[in-house]
Amino acid sequence: MTEASDRTGSATVRVAVPRERQPGELRVALVPGALRALLAAGLRVTVEAGAGEGAGHPDAAYTEAGATVVADLKKLLAGADVVLHVSLPSNEEVKQLAKGTTLVGLLRAASNLALLERLAKRGVDVHSLELLPRISRAQEMDVLSSMASAAGYHGVLMAAVRLPRFMPLLMTAAGTVRPARVLVVGAGVAGLQAIATARRLGAVVEAFDVRPVVREQVESLGARFVDVGVEAAETGTGYAAQLSGEAEKREREILSRHVADADCVITTALIAGRDAPRLISAEMVAAMRPGSVIVDLAAEGGGNCALTKPGEEVEVSGVRICGQTDLASRMATDTSQLYAGNMAKFLLHLVRGGEVRHDLDDEILGATCVVQGGALRGAAAPAPKPAATPAAAGQ
Repeated sequence: MTEASDRTGSATVRVAVPRERQPGELRVALVPGALRALLAAGLRVTVEAGAGEGAGHPDAAYTEAGATVVADLKKLLAGADVVLHVSLPSNEEVKQLAKGTTLVGLLRAASNLALLERLAKRGVDVHSLELLPRISRAQEMDVLSSMASAAGYHGVLMAAVRLPRFMPLLMTAAGTVRPARVLVVGAGVAGLQAIATARRLGAVVEAFDVRPVVREQVESLGARFVDVGVEAAETGTGYAAQLSGEAEKREREILSRHVADADCVITTALIAGRDAPRLISAEMVAAMRPGSVIVDLAAEGGGNCALTKPGEEVEVSGVRICGQTDLASRMATDTSQLYAGNMAKFLLHLVRGGEVRHDLDDEILGATCVVQGGALRGAAAPAPKPAATPAAAGQ
């Protein structure tokens, strides 16, 4: 670790926040409001000029909050102990990261092995935050939940403006317009936010999930729970367990009926590091009414719908299928604030006593570390593909 000295002469960890360079990425890893706790803990924060502009945070706000703003990327990374990112670092950055630097971000480790191998060769340690364990101590660091909540909200708004009909019940002098019917597949964080948002807009909402335990949450938001008829389908990590045989057949039969009746389907079934399960078949899409909309929040994992094209919006048989993968970035001001809050908590766990910890026995650090000491580890190994289509488990 490169050390500097603060006014008291004690070791100071230097934290660098580069500008995100991936196309369409407007978020920033730290916002000015998140700096107070870090500076109070003795960390020194340096931000690249323009890093927060896309999220509504000008350079002056960082300076006022106590960070140093620099325009030169090489200068920013020189001597940095920890580099914080939302998305992937650029090739230019990777070339300038020094041995012993620790990179932290939402790096989708299982899908970016080539990048991790390059970082390992440079001696950069890496923590990928989608791998945070689902334990109570890590909840305040859970970037996946924060971003999924934003995606669930924005996904419903996307559907609302694309539907050729109103969401709520409208009673006018010209007649009564029935409310739109929305089906949410997967009642995790994104799914529950989608349910709440669709209900606020006045839609009639149903939610499909193979985990009976989520029924109470779904119904508390005013939606109808679609019962698959299985006793339990949940793993110890909170995700849905895989169905097979008659249970899987029954799942598809029930889902098919409800998809056909829906004006809008929001799919959210995605587990970090795995391909998204194919839950909506081409035949199901063909059975939907023209003008219907599917918003596939699992598009980054290939999509829950067989016809989803990640990053694109397509129309098939009169049904619009939205496969955009940048929903969280489209709400960069608030999602950056949420992400920065998660990141600050993780950083304060990573750094103790003026040093970056490398304790892989720690439940949080061990789970998120994918590169250490020049070697790939843990989830950096290619993940085996599931033998069959998993059940719907929301983000």
